[in-house]
Amino acid sequence: MTEFLRLDLPPLLAAILAGGTCGLLGSFLVLRRESLLGDALSHAVLPGIVVGFALTGLRSAGPMLLGALAAALLATLAIGWVRRTARLEGGAATGLVFTGFFALGLVLLEVTGARNADLDVDCVLFGQLETLVWLEAQGWASLLDPVALGGLPRQLGLLAGVALAAGLAVAVFWRPLQLIAFDPAFAASLGLRVGRWEMGLNLLIAAAAVAAFESVGSILVVAMLVCPAVALRLMTDRYKVQVLGGAAVGAALGAAGVLLAGPLPAALGLAFSLNAAGLIGTLAGLVVAGCLILRSRAA
Repeated sequence: MTEFLRLDLPPLLAAILAGGTCGLLGSFLVLRRESLLGDALSHAVLPGIVVGFALTGLRSAGPMLLGALAAALLATLAIGWVRRTARLEGGAATGLVFTGFFALGLVLLEVTGARNADLDVDCVLFGQLETLVWLEAQGWASLLDPVALGGLPRQLGLLAGVALAAGLAVAVFWRPLQLIAFDPAFAASLGLRVGRWEMGLNLLIAAAAVAAFESVGSILVVAMLVCPAVALRLMTDRYKVQVLGGAAVGAALGAAGVLLAGPLPAALGLAFSLNAAGLIGTLAGLVVAGCLILRSRAA
Protein backbone atom coordinates (compact mmCIF):
# COMPACT_ATOMS: atom_id res chain seq x y z
CA MET A 1 0.00 0.00 0.00
CA THR A 2 2.87 2.37 0.75
CA GLU A 3 4.24 1.70 -2.74
CA PHE A 4 0.84 2.55 -4.23
CA LEU A 5 0.69 5.82 -2.29
CA ARG A 6 4.20 6.77 -3.31
CA LEU A 7 4.21 5.80 -6.97
CA ASP A 8 0.61 5.45 -8.18
CA LEU A 9 -1.57 7.84 -6.19
CA PRO A 10 0.03 11.11 -7.45
CA PRO A 11 -0.36 10.31 -11.18
CA LEU A 12 -3.83 8.92 -10.49
CA LEU A 13 -4.92 12.16 -8.82
CA ALA A 14 -3.27 14.26 -11.54
CA ALA A 15 -5.06 12.35 -14.30
CA ILE A 16 -8.42 12.60 -12.52
CA LEU A 17 -8.07 16.35 -11.93
CA ALA A 18 -6.84 17.06 -15.47
CA GLY A 19 -9.46 14.85 -17.11
CA GLY A 20 -12.32 16.16 -15.01
CA THR A 21 -11.42 19.82 -15.52
CA CYS A 22 -10.86 19.50 -19.26
CA GLY A 23 -14.02 17.39 -19.63
CA LEU A 24 -16.02 20.05 -17.82
CA LEU A 25 -14.76 22.97 -19.91
CA GLY A 26 -14.65 21.03 -23.17
CA SER A 27 -18.44 20.74 -23.26
CA PHE A 28 -18.71 24.48 -23.83
CA LEU A 29 -16.31 24.26 -26.78
CA VAL A 30 -18.28 21.42 -28.32
CA LEU A 31 -21.62 23.15 -27.79
CA ARG A 32 -20.22 26.32 -29.41
CA ARG A 33 -18.77 24.22 -32.26
CA GLU A 34 -15.29 25.53 -31.49
CA SER A 35 -13.50 22.33 -30.51
CA LEU A 36 -10.41 23.34 -32.50
CA LEU A 37 -10.06 26.33 -30.17
CA GLY A 38 -9.17 23.95 -27.35
CA ASP A 39 -6.36 22.55 -29.48
CA ALA A 40 -5.24 26.08 -30.31
CA LEU A 41 -5.17 27.27 -26.70
CA SER A 42 -3.41 24.18 -25.39
CA HIS A 43 -0.58 24.80 -27.88
CA ALA A 44 -0.62 28.60 -27.91
CA VAL A 45 0.17 28.83 -24.19
CA LEU A 46 3.65 27.35 -24.73
CA PRO A 47 5.41 30.68 -25.47
CA GLY A 48 3.90 32.18 -22.32
CA ILE A 49 5.06 29.24 -20.20
CA VAL A 50 8.60 29.51 -21.54
CA VAL A 51 8.74 33.29 -21.13
CA GLY A 52 7.40 33.01 -17.58
CA PHE A 53 10.19 30.56 -16.78
CA ALA A 54 12.85 32.60 -18.60
CA LEU A 55 11.99 35.81 -16.72
CA THR A 56 11.96 34.24 -13.26
CA GLY A 57 14.17 31.16 -13.60
CA LEU A 58 11.54 29.25 -11.63
CA ARG A 59 9.26 26.38 -12.60
CA SER A 60 6.71 27.51 -10.04
CA ALA A 61 3.01 27.75 -10.78
CA GLY A 62 2.63 31.53 -10.60
CA PRO A 63 4.97 32.82 -13.34
CA MET A 64 4.19 29.99 -15.73
CA LEU A 65 0.42 30.34 -15.26
CA LEU A 66 0.53 34.11 -15.73
CA GLY A 67 2.65 33.72 -18.86
CA ALA A 68 0.29 31.09 -20.23
CA LEU A 69 -2.78 33.24 -19.61
CA ALA A 70 -1.11 36.20 -21.34
CA ALA A 71 -0.26 34.00 -24.34
CA ALA A 72 -3.83 32.63 -24.45
CA LEU A 73 -5.23 36.17 -24.38
CA LEU A 74 -2.93 37.24 -27.22
CA ALA A 75 -3.80 34.12 -29.22
CA THR A 76 -7.54 34.72 -28.81
CA LEU A 77 -7.18 38.35 -29.91
CA ALA A 78 -4.95 37.30 -32.82
CA ILE A 79 -7.54 34.76 -34.03
CA GLY A 80 -10.23 37.44 -34.04
CA TRP A 81 -7.94 39.91 -35.83
CA VAL A 82 -6.97 37.38 -38.51
CA ARG A 83 -10.62 36.46 -39.09
CA ARG A 84 -11.60 40.10 -39.56
CA THR A 85 -8.57 41.21 -41.56
CA ALA A 86 -8.06 38.22 -43.85
CA ARG A 87 -11.78 37.31 -43.91
CA LEU A 88 -11.00 33.70 -43.11
CA GLU A 89 -13.41 31.24 -41.57
CA GLY A 90 -12.86 30.43 -37.90
CA GLY A 91 -11.10 27.09 -38.34
CA ALA A 92 -8.51 28.46 -40.75
CA ALA A 93 -7.73 31.47 -38.57
CA THR A 94 -7.46 29.29 -35.47
CA GLY A 95 -5.13 26.81 -37.17
CA LEU A 96 -2.94 29.60 -38.50
CA VAL A 97 -2.52 31.30 -35.13
CA PHE A 98 -2.00 28.27 -32.92
CA THR A 99 0.64 26.70 -35.19
CA GLY A 100 2.51 30.01 -35.21
CA PHE A 101 2.36 30.35 -31.43
CA PHE A 102 3.40 26.75 -30.87
CA ALA A 103 6.33 27.06 -33.27
CA LEU A 104 7.41 30.23 -31.46
CA GLY A 105 7.26 28.35 -28.18
CA LEU A 106 9.50 25.58 -29.52
CA VAL A 107 12.05 28.16 -30.65
CA LEU A 108 11.95 29.86 -27.26
CA LEU A 109 12.57 26.50 -25.56
CA GLU A 110 15.95 26.45 -27.28
CA VAL A 111 17.04 30.07 -27.08
CA THR A 112 16.08 30.63 -23.43
CA GLY A 113 17.69 27.48 -22.06
CA ALA A 114 14.36 26.18 -20.72
CA ARG A 115 15.16 22.76 -22.19
CA ASN A 116 18.01 22.44 -19.67
CA ALA A 117 15.48 22.77 -16.83
CA ASP A 118 13.53 19.68 -17.98
CA LEU A 119 10.97 21.84 -19.77
CA ASP A 120 11.39 20.16 -23.14
CA VAL A 121 9.40 18.93 -26.14
CA ASP A 122 8.68 15.50 -24.63
CA CYS A 123 7.33 17.13 -21.48
CA VAL A 124 5.19 19.51 -23.53
CA LEU A 125 3.74 16.85 -25.83
CA PHE A 126 3.47 13.72 -23.72
CA GLY A 127 3.63 14.89 -20.11
CA GLN A 128 5.41 13.19 -17.22
CA LEU A 129 2.72 11.38 -15.29
CA GLU A 130 5.05 8.54 -14.33
CA THR A 131 7.52 10.95 -12.70
CA LEU A 132 4.99 12.22 -10.15
CA VAL A 133 5.94 10.53 -6.88
CA TRP A 134 5.18 11.10 -3.19
CA LEU A 135 8.21 9.81 -1.32
CA GLU A 136 6.99 11.08 2.06
CA ALA A 137 4.04 8.67 2.10
CA GLN A 138 4.30 6.05 4.86
CA GLY A 139 0.78 4.61 4.81
CA TRP A 140 -2.80 5.82 4.90
CA ALA A 141 -2.01 8.01 7.91
CA SER A 142 0.08 10.19 5.59
CA LEU A 143 -3.14 11.45 3.99
CA LEU A 144 -3.87 13.26 7.25
CA ASP A 145 -0.30 14.33 8.02
CA PRO A 146 0.36 17.99 7.03
CA VAL A 147 4.10 17.39 6.85
CA ALA A 148 3.72 14.41 4.53
CA LEU A 149 1.11 16.21 2.42
CA GLY A 150 3.60 19.03 1.93
CA GLY A 151 5.72 16.58 -0.06
CA LEU A 152 3.05 15.96 -2.69
CA PRO A 153 4.14 16.94 -6.22
CA ARG A 154 3.60 20.65 -6.85
CA GLN A 155 1.69 19.82 -10.05
CA LEU A 156 -1.17 18.46 -7.96
CA GLY A 157 -1.61 21.77 -6.17
CA LEU A 158 -1.89 23.69 -9.43
CA LEU A 159 -4.26 21.13 -10.94
CA ALA A 160 -6.46 21.19 -7.83
CA GLY A 161 -6.56 24.99 -7.77
CA VAL A 162 -7.54 25.27 -11.43
CA ALA A 163 -10.12 22.48 -11.04
CA LEU A 164 -11.68 24.33 -8.10
CA ALA A 165 -11.71 27.63 -10.00
CA ALA A 166 -13.29 26.02 -13.07
CA GLY A 167 -15.92 24.23 -11.00
CA LEU A 168 -16.86 27.39 -9.11
CA ALA A 169 -17.01 29.46 -12.31
CA VAL A 170 -19.32 26.97 -14.01
CA ALA A 171 -21.54 26.70 -10.93
CA VAL A 172 -21.82 30.47 -10.38
CA PHE A 173 -22.28 31.36 -14.06
CA TRP A 174 -24.29 28.30 -15.04
CA ARG A 175 -27.13 30.17 -16.77
CA PRO A 176 -25.05 32.76 -18.73
CA LEU A 177 -22.72 30.03 -19.98
CA GLN A 178 -25.73 28.03 -21.15
CA LEU A 179 -27.10 30.99 -23.10
CA ILE A 180 -23.74 31.72 -24.72
CA ALA A 181 -23.22 28.06 -25.62
CA PHE A 182 -26.59 27.59 -27.32
CA ASP A 183 -27.62 31.03 -28.59
CA PRO A 184 -25.04 33.83 -28.37
CA ALA A 185 -27.27 36.19 -30.36
CA PHE A 186 -30.10 35.80 -27.83
CA ALA A 187 -27.60 36.19 -24.99
CA ALA A 188 -26.41 39.46 -26.53
CA SER A 189 -30.00 40.68 -26.84
CA LEU A 190 -30.37 40.15 -23.08
CA GLY A 191 -27.44 42.47 -22.46
CA LEU A 192 -24.69 39.90 -21.95
CA ARG A 193 -21.31 40.90 -23.33
CA VAL A 194 -20.76 37.70 -25.23
CA GLY A 195 -17.20 38.54 -26.28
CA ARG A 196 -16.08 39.07 -22.69
CA TRP A 197 -17.75 35.88 -21.52
CA GLU A 198 -16.07 33.91 -24.28
CA MET A 199 -12.72 35.50 -23.39
CA GLY A 200 -13.16 34.50 -19.76
CA LEU A 201 -14.00 30.94 -20.77
CA ASN A 202 -10.97 30.81 -23.05
CA LEU A 203 -8.72 31.94 -20.19
CA LEU A 204 -10.13 29.19 -17.98
CA ILE A 205 -9.38 26.65 -20.70
CA ALA A 206 -5.86 28.05 -21.01
CA ALA A 207 -5.40 27.75 -17.24
CA ALA A 208 -6.54 24.11 -17.39
CA ALA A 209 -4.14 23.49 -20.28
CA VAL A 210 -1.10 24.91 -18.50
CA ALA A 211 -1.99 23.15 -15.25
CA ALA A 212 -2.07 19.83 -17.11
CA PHE A 213 0.86 20.61 -19.39
CA GLU A 214 3.71 19.22 -17.32
CA SER A 215 1.90 16.19 -15.96
CA VAL A 216 -0.21 14.94 -18.90
CA GLY A 217 1.09 16.92 -21.91
CA SER A 218 -0.63 18.98 -24.60
CA ILE A 219 -1.77 16.00 -26.68
CA LEU A 220 -3.78 14.54 -23.82
CA VAL A 221 -5.16 17.98 -22.94
CA VAL A 222 -6.63 18.20 -26.44
CA ALA A 223 -8.08 14.69 -26.15
CA MET A 224 -9.68 15.47 -22.77
CA LEU A 225 -11.11 18.77 -23.99
CA VAL A 226 -12.81 17.07 -26.94
CA CYS A 227 -13.47 13.36 -26.42
CA PRO A 228 -15.57 13.34 -23.21
CA ALA A 229 -17.69 16.25 -24.46
CA VAL A 230 -18.21 14.64 -27.88
CA ALA A 231 -19.15 11.32 -26.27
CA LEU A 232 -21.81 13.02 -24.14
CA ARG A 233 -23.04 15.10 -27.08
CA LEU A 234 -23.70 11.88 -28.98
CA MET A 235 -25.72 10.45 -26.11
CA THR A 236 -27.75 13.37 -24.72
CA ASP A 237 -29.39 16.69 -25.56
CA ARG A 238 -29.62 17.82 -21.93
CA TYR A 239 -27.32 20.68 -20.92
CA LYS A 240 -26.79 19.52 -17.34
CA VAL A 241 -26.01 15.95 -18.36
CA GLN A 242 -23.67 17.21 -21.07
CA VAL A 243 -21.58 19.46 -18.82
CA LEU A 244 -21.47 17.37 -15.65
CA GLY A 245 -21.25 14.13 -17.62
CA GLY A 246 -18.28 15.46 -19.58
CA ALA A 247 -16.45 16.15 -16.32
CA ALA A 248 -17.31 12.69 -14.96
CA VAL A 249 -16.22 10.89 -18.14
CA GLY A 250 -12.98 12.86 -18.27
CA ALA A 251 -12.15 12.01 -14.66
CA ALA A 252 -13.08 8.34 -15.19
CA LEU A 253 -10.89 8.10 -18.29
CA GLY A 254 -7.96 9.59 -16.38
CA ALA A 255 -8.37 7.11 -13.53
CA ALA A 256 -8.85 4.11 -15.83
CA GLY A 257 -5.84 4.98 -17.96
CA VAL A 258 -3.45 5.31 -15.02
CA LEU A 259 -4.69 2.14 -13.31
CA LEU A 260 -4.56 0.07 -16.49
CA ALA A 261 -1.13 1.41 -17.41
CA GLY A 262 0.74 0.29 -14.30
CA PRO A 263 -0.99 -0.70 -11.07
CA LEU A 264 -3.31 -3.31 -12.58
CA PRO A 265 -0.60 -5.19 -14.56
CA ALA A 266 1.60 -5.11 -11.44
CA ALA A 267 -1.22 -6.48 -9.29
CA LEU A 268 -1.71 -9.32 -11.80
CA GLY A 269 1.99 -10.15 -11.73
CA LEU A 270 2.61 -9.00 -15.30
CA ALA A 271 6.11 -7.75 -16.09
CA PHE A 272 5.18 -4.79 -18.25
CA SER A 273 3.60 -1.37 -18.03
CA LEU A 274 2.21 1.13 -20.53
CA ASN A 275 2.43 4.88 -21.03
CA ALA A 276 -0.41 6.32 -18.97
CA ALA A 277 -1.04 9.41 -21.10
CA GLY A 278 -1.13 7.38 -24.30
CA LEU A 279 -3.50 4.86 -22.77
CA ILE A 280 -5.85 7.59 -21.52
CA GLY A 281 -5.99 9.09 -25.02
CA THR A 282 -6.64 5.67 -26.54
CA LEU A 283 -9.46 4.96 -24.11
CA ALA A 284 -10.96 8.36 -24.88
CA GLY A 285 -11.04 7.53 -28.59
CA LEU A 286 -12.61 4.15 -27.90
CA VAL A 287 -15.33 5.75 -25.77
CA VAL A 288 -16.22 8.14 -28.60
CA ALA A 289 -16.24 5.24 -31.08
CA GLY A 290 -18.54 3.26 -28.77
CA CYS A 291 -20.93 6.20 -28.46
CA LEU A 292 -20.97 6.58 -32.24
CA ILE A 293 -21.92 2.93 -32.64
CA LEU A 294 -24.68 3.21 -30.06
CA ARG A 295 -25.97 6.41 -31.67
CA SER A 296 -26.03 4.84 -35.14
CA ARG A 297 -27.91 1.79 -33.90
CA ALA A 298 -30.48 3.94 -32.09
CA ALA A 299 -31.07 6.18 -35.12
